[in-house]
Amino acid sequence: MNIQDMLTIENVGYLLNGAKMSLFIALLSFTFGTMLGVVGAAMKISKNKLLQWIAKIYVDFIRGTPMLLQILFLYLGFPLIYKAITGSFIRVNPYFVGIIAISINSGAYTTELIRGGIQSIDKGQWEACQTLGLPYGLTMRKIILPQAFKNILPPLVSEFIVLIKDSCLISCIGAVELLQSAQILGARYYNYVVFLVAASIIYLVMTSFVSFLANRLEKRLAAHD
Repeated sequence: MNIQDMLTIENVGYLLNGAKMSLFIALLSFTFGTMLGVVGAAMKISKNKLLQWIAKIYVDFIRGTPMLLQILFLYLGFPLIYKAITGSFIRVNPYFVGIIAISINSGAYTTELIRGGIQSIDKGQWEACQTLGLPYGLTMRKIILPQAFKNILPPLVSEFIVLIKDSCLISCIGAVELLQSAQILGARYYNYVVFLVAASIIYLVMTSFVSFLANRLEKRLAAHD
């Protein structure tokens, strides 16, 4: 069968729908992961030893285990734990579980990125805020985090790009995103190569576009320094 007969408008549209789902999963996971990262970073630099301990265990455990294992555990293990506790079975949505698992994984890496960015800010900034009597939360939101954001923008973009690619891992629990869409079409036509190459091109376009936007933003921020 010719490539033209396989890469029809309908099939390309099916792949693009899968790409939109990959982007949607990556964007939500990145958003929630960044929120977790802010909380985790605040806990790691806190003077409270218990908060530091909790954040360290979270980061070390998540970064020390594969994301695929975490996805499978939430999808397969959580319903069993829920049944053992309540006695009733719960059916989980693969997309919901995938986003939660990827968010938790991303949060651990983002925690270290944000912690490093916060600690890179000159201590004089903290001392000035304390002298002015600004509360800790306001100091973080208005003074420290905006400055730290400029320092951690490149690694944050890299993390988002990684999430776009790693979104394919939730195909193992039945979610249909870009890679799974390519596999479905490949099975239909008994030709995986064409659709896998098409999927790789779409991945490359998405990640290159994100990198382009990030470079533009980084230059704009540098121009305002």
